[in-house]
Amino acid sequence: MYRLGIDLGGTNIVAGVVDDVKHKIIAKASCKTAVPRPESEICDSMAEIALKAIEKAKITIDDIKSVGIGVPGAVNPKTGVIEYSANLFFHNWEVVKMMEERLNKRVFIENDANAAALGEYLAGSAKGAKNAVAITLGTGVGGGIIIDGKIYSGSNFAGAELGHMVIVKDGKKCACGRRGCWETYASATGLINLTKQKILSEKLEFSYMLKMCDGDINKVDGRTAFDAMRDGDPTARAVVEEYISYLACGLVNIINIFQPDVLCIGGGISNEGENLLGPLRAIVERERYTKHNDKQTVICKCTLGNDAGIIGAANCYE
Repeated sequence: MYRLGIDLGGTNIVAGVVDDVKHKIIAKASCKTAVPRPESEICDSMAEIALKAIEKAKITIDDIKSVGIGVPGAVNPKTGVIEYSANLFFHNWEVVKMMEERLNKRVFIENDANAAALGEYLAGSAKGAKNAVAITLGTGVGGGIIIDGKIYSGSNFAGAELGHMVIVKDGKKCACGRRGCWETYASATGLINLTKQKILSEKLEFSYMLKMCDGDINKVDGRTAFDAMRDGDPTARAVVEEYISYLACGLVNIINIFQPDVLCIGGGISNEGENLLGPLRAIVERERYTKHNDKQTVICKCTLGNDAGIIGAANCYE
């Protein structure tokens, strides 16, 4: 038998048929989210690509045990309601009810970062672990926590907002309204902003990173500093070292609190591999509370990419 996972993102909707035993994706289909638009239209699109994925897998909907949807924002798995999603511009959306009407299947919802963490736990870099944390470095910092094989989401399903722990008191303003949140410094957005800040502090005519961007600071991205560092630029190296120090600060906090077997890191920046993970592990090893313990948390790269959210969503069921 199979389950169906849907990753409902702000840009794309992707549906995948997932093997219920091996947790592998058999077939996928996708479309643009095209928000803002009515809830009913998005549900129509989700149902359409779900059926396309099922057709690609050469099975029928009768072979699907359940459907899971991973959504950015605050979701209530008990009521089946998306209470708030900034990326989708919806409040109190009864998405489970609407999708069950379209597919005539049991439908479940989960926060997308939680779903991705579950996917890595079942079939990715955290497979075989008992407790794991997955971090995604993107526009913000997403987090998912797995304890004894189950998603930890707190008493109100809003737990694991790891990006909003403060690492710099009275620091930079975060979109959440607080100052000094981890994601303000450790997200891809934080790295881009830090890179721009360092470029503007140089004599622009001598800035190697600016030259890499054809003189247009708006072309700076999450790769700029790492690429320039590899070319030997000292300012870029300073950017990367400062960025990694912020990332490490949050990771040490998480490890000290949860002591997971595995902490895996995803998002585009994780593609830097050991250029990121090597110095990151060195700081964590030096600063963690359990530096003298035999057993330590393994820090590694997420291996499933965007498939993690689909696999995890498919496995969010009662």
